Amino acid sequence: MSTTTSSSVFVVSGGARGITARCVEKMAERYGCKFILLGRSALRDDPAWAASAGDEAALKSAAMTDLKARGEKPTPAAVQSMANGVIAQREIRATLDEVRRVGGQAEYLSADITDAASVQKAVAEASARLGPVTGIIHGAGVLADKLIENKTQKDLEAVYSAKVTGLENLLAAVDQNKLDVLVLFSSVAGFYGNVGQADYAIANEILNKTAYRFRQQHPNCRVVSINWGPWEAGMVTPQLKAYFEQNNIKVIPVEVGAHILIEELEAVRGDEAQIVVGGGLVRPVVEPIGDLKTHRLHRKLELTANPFLQDHVVDGSAVLPMVSAMSWMCNSAEGLYPGFRTVSFEDYRVLKGIVFDDTLADDYVLELKEVDKSPEAVTLEAKISSKTRDGKLRFHYSTRLFLRPQRPPRPVYQDVELTPSLNLPGSQFYDDYTLFHGFAFKGVERVLNIRKGKITMQCRLPVVPPRYQGQFPVQAFNYFMTDIGFQSMGIYAKYHYGAGSLPLKAGGGEYYVDVDWGGEFFVTLEVHQESETGLVTTLYVHDEQGRLYMKVMGGEITISTRLNDLFTRNKLPVSLGSAE
Repeated sequence: MSTTTSSSVFVVSGGARGITARCVEKMAERYGCKFILLGRSALRDDPAWAASAGDEAALKSAAMTDLKARGEKPTPAAVQSMANGVIAQREIRATLDEVRRVGGQAEYLSADITDAASVQKAVAEASARLGPVTGIIHGAGVLADKLIENKTQKDLEAVYSAKVTGLENLLAAVDQNKLDVLVLFSSVAGFYGNVGQADYAIANEILNKTAYRFRQQHPNCRVVSINWGPWEAGMVTPQLKAYFEQNNIKVIPVEVGAHILIEELEAVRGDEAQIVVGGGLVRPVVEPIGDLKTHRLHRKLELTANPFLQDHVVDGSAVLPMVSAMSWMCNSAEGLYPGFRTVSFEDYRVLKGIVFDDTLADDYVLELKEVDKSPEAVTLEAKISSKTRDGKLRFHYSTRLFLRPQRPPRPVYQDVELTPSLNLPGSQFYDDYTLFHGFAFKGVERVLNIRKGKITMQCRLPVVPPRYQGQFPVQAFNYFMTDIGFQSMGIYAKYHYGAGSLPLKAGGGEYYVDVDWGGEFFVTLEVHQESETGLVTTLYVHDEQGRLYMKVMGGEITISTRLNDLFTRNKLPVSLGSAE
């Protein structure tokens, strides 16, 4: 239950522009709360020369004209500075207008976050009008990316002071005992490190450690340091985004990031003081060395630790999706070989699925056996096993994994058929229990075509918050995307044979890139063999142009009318928590 209400007052650094502003707008919409927004820029109306300039190009042109009229030389730096100043003012005013429009209340004050007196004065003035501060969101930050040998003392001080001194000044300006919420916008650079960001990594890691300490000192305050990966907005320039795409680094859509912040505000007290959203910015390849080894990793699985499982229930019991088990194996493999990515698999078999009932074991063992390894590739045999109550060994899943330093370019599926001939709503197949899946896996929006031998679906990937993913975080690949793709087999089987189905195996698969959270994608299933008892298929998950996200060959399912009734009992007796 969130402690944030319409009477909550948040002081927010860096909160009137960029990604922090978008988060403030989302909070205002959800809670109708109040904000003291602090920024370096003074708030003023547009100057006369900019009145009719609607975009950046027009602003630059108007700035040049104004400089010339005043007898000054319109240098590129001067023109850009004038344009940027107007853009900043407009964004601040837009944020204030949007907060008011959605039901919140906000005041903007110009304050240097690194100046204690400036922060103290601004917070005191605004809280006298809005009420005592009950929350802090520290989103301010400065970058000065350079290799460490090229950094100056001034670079270090600018980066460090915005994060660390800024937080000290915010905490000094409020009554810490009245805080219900402290949210620190840290970075994956502090968790993983990153080339050219030694100072930024240090500053953000100090925020992380401060979160743990503050939580110990103030146990009734919800404290979290969010180690964000790169966002689509904010400090990510077009050049940096191109670098991320080249290195298969996913940026966080603004709407997704704002949703994650809301989820953290509503997490129960006692949860983590630090979370990581996204992968490391750079993971240098560590060359595998030594003789071939076998690694055995133990894990205790708990239903309550995995809220997403309430969306994958058959006959009243949560069942681990086969794609989640594959994710478990791939995540673990990539953790053993830094810089390597899972690019493909062969011969994936569901031997004995894991059901969260009285058959759940106390200990599961993932065995990763090295078959071959070199600087260019690693091949592993993977198996998940446990022991029964009477000590008998049982195997649950097995496959062969192939890891490389980089995934190959995305190929194009040539037989895309997106012109709808059937065009059935995806909700129909969830409502009539063709599919038993809940929120996290409910991604089929339209079934565009079904004919003998082929089905095409239009889908959208739900935004599944990190906490909801539990012990199975999305890392190596997005298994929610994959599961939605596999649902095409269930729809095909029910449509043609009137019976439910469950997956058995996959002959092989290739990964290229994940769909963005909340993003649209398409699924094409080609059926090579079919009968009343099973299918053999090839699955293509692709975009509108046919560019592949992934491909699964030799997918097999079992079909049985007995499953029809079991799929109707797709709810647990108790909730494991909300993803909203």
